[in-house]
Amino acid sequence: MELSLPLIAGASAVLFLLWLLLRDFIVRSPIDVLPGPPSPDAVVGHIFEVFCKKGWDFTRGIAETYGPAAKLRAFLGASIRNRSEPGCHGRMLLVHDPKALHSLLIKDAESYPKCAAPFDEFQLLLGPSLFTTEGAQHRRQRKQLNPVFSIAHLRNMTELFYDIAHRATKAIENRVGSTQGGEVVDVNGWMARTTLEMLGQAALGYSFDNFFEDSTDAFGESLKAFFPTYSRVAVIGFIVPIVSYVMPQSLVRGILSLIPQTDIQRILQISRTMAQRSKEIINEKKMALLKGDDELRYKVGEGKDLMSILLKANMLAAEDERLTDEELVAQMSIFILAGMDTTSNALTRILQVLAEHPKEQERLRSELVEARNGNDISYDALDKLPYLDAVCRETLRVYTPVNVIGRAASKDTSLPLLNPVVAKDGSLMSSIPVPAGTWVLANIQASNCNRTLWGPDAYEWKPERWLQPVPHTLEDARIPGVYSHLMTFSGGTRSCIGFKFSQLEMKVVLSLLVSTFKFELTDKPISWNTSGVSYPTMSEDSDRPEMLLKVTRVVA
Repeated sequence: MELSLPLIAGASAVLFLLWLLLRDFIVRSPIDVLPGPPSPDAVVGHIFEVFCKKGWDFTRGIAETYGPAAKLRAFLGASIRNRSEPGCHGRMLLVHDPKALHSLLIKDAESYPKCAAPFDEFQLLLGPSLFTTEGAQHRRQRKQLNPVFSIAHLRNMTELFYDIAHRATKAIENRVGSTQGGEVVDVNGWMARTTLEMLGQAALGYSFDNFFEDSTDAFGESLKAFFPTYSRVAVIGFIVPIVSYVMPQSLVRGILSLIPQTDIQRILQISRTMAQRSKEIINEKKMALLKGDDELRYKVGEGKDLMSILLKANMLAAEDERLTDEELVAQMSIFILAGMDTTSNALTRILQVLAEHPKEQERLRSELVEARNGNDISYDALDKLPYLDAVCRETLRVYTPVNVIGRAASKDTSLPLLNPVVAKDGSLMSSIPVPAGTWVLANIQASNCNRTLWGPDAYEWKPERWLQPVPHTLEDARIPGVYSHLMTFSGGTRSCIGFKFSQLEMKVVLSLLVSTFKFELTDKPISWNTSGVSYPTMSEDSDRPEMLLKVTRVVA
């Protein structure tokens, strides 16, 4: 029987696809010597457990059970994300060893890009921003953006932050009234509105909210809905990078637009709204800049917002360092998205733990009332309030807004360990071989609560630990984070560029809210959920971000 060429080609393609799908179970990997939990599913591995709503609980359990490095199973065929991968397929590493994190994020960061594929779902939805680009493009963007977040510019934001915080406080006060019983308030909703307005005016020179109506404009609503909607379509994060090797972004977006699924259509609509409004705002700013400083004085932010500063610098930059309009639009979206949910949910968590710890709440209130003395606290004085700083640091340590961050090994390499781990055969491993294509997840939460470094009470919320020197073991470990021996804001060239901006927002808001209101728990349980950023709901079954607390006006 003579076989036709098309038949041979088709059979070869089928066999090749089967090899891609089944090689996980045939080819052993150097990572297989590491201990880890059994895979719950042959196809998706531990993906759903890591990224489901209670993923924070799963990753904490892995760290507690298996130590600073463990092997997990990835999505079957996940290695298609990187054509150059000759080694490990379908495995992930979950690590929180300090030396391994330093290698991953700083020393050998070039070997661990955020995405090895041509593009991922975030670049598809948000564009080429600091959050989504790699290599030379990322370095060029970072170089242009670093001066924008200088301390000098932050000082200029303080008065603006206070103005917005006062308006938000007054709006909450109007709803709470002066009754002794107080009112139940969606604190998370108010923190989202407050930080969105702060970011809008300070970063973009744009106002989202007047604090009178119950919602922001369409742009603001799109920004607030992005991560909750994304959490329901996160599976595209495994599909988009794979197809990016054979399809351009426009075609992938077109195919997604044909899928009759509500959340996919919603995330695409959010993406379109954000891009369109960003373009309009940038064009308005460019026109104002061309008309000169007199025109800027009449705009929101008076030309002192970060985007106006960036546009001015970009016009003066050398042509090969200048950001394109597409990149500028992408920066706007990520400024708001990265800053709003992380900061608002961190503030929400602080108010929750203060409600759970009334003595600590009263101690903080006393410090703030004394420092305010009827006035707003200056930038320098705010930065030096010890207990306020301790409360912020401790909450960001125990309850990090982002639980894990991922990187993909672009070549065969290894991760050194500060503390050796025990392999399955009982031998000690002082480093972990990492074949090309391996997904490496940095366990931020476990690093922040490492009992070896922080002591046996590492998972307990104790702000007083920051009022004394940190343990020597912690100093010696050299955690690679940019903030207070913590990984909350990551480390290296991809660390959070706006973490000082976020700190100032939080302290300004807390200085007014805690000195004005008393916060107490209701009888309803609060559930925290994993997404791009952790968010609260008032039941485990709900997807609606909210947190209800009883809020009472403090009697002066």
